[in-house]
Amino acid sequence: MNILSLLPFILIIGVMFLMTRSAKKKQQQAAEMRNQMQPGTGVRTIGGMYAVVKEVSDDAATLEVAPGVHAIYAKNAIGAVLDDDEYNRIVHGITPGDVDDAPEVPDDASSLTQADEPADADVSADSPIDLGKKDADGDAEPKKTEGEGDTK
Repeated sequence: MNILSLLPFILIIGVMFLMTRSAKKKQQQAAEMRNQMQPGTGVRTIGGMYAVVKEVSDDAATLEVAPGVHAIYAKNAIGAVLDDDEYNRIVHGITPGDVDDAPEVPDDASSLTQADEPADADVSADSPIDLGKKDADGDAEPKKTEGEGDTK
């Protein structure tokens, strides 16, 4: 048998070995992360729910998903253990660099216009706005068509 004919099989076996080795490393890191969970740390489940660890046992963890609401999850269901800064940033919107001196941004555009300046300089607040269509003569009375009469 020729060595060149065995080369594709050797390459396939080598690639499979490398793929399984990297997957095992990832599984070991995830198991190590789950074993280092402690009560009070924030976690994200594989379903995307954020919670705080209340109690840890051998193969399960009790999570507080809302104030006063506890649920028991398998340790394998914990996708990531978050540090306090990241958990507060995601769940509460608090960043470590938040400063109370920062200017407040308005929710609408009302603060962008001047209060003493009217929106349209032609129209005063006291004069009524005429929305009627005027003739070429300047009359605001609508023209009568053939079928219309003065009788009502």
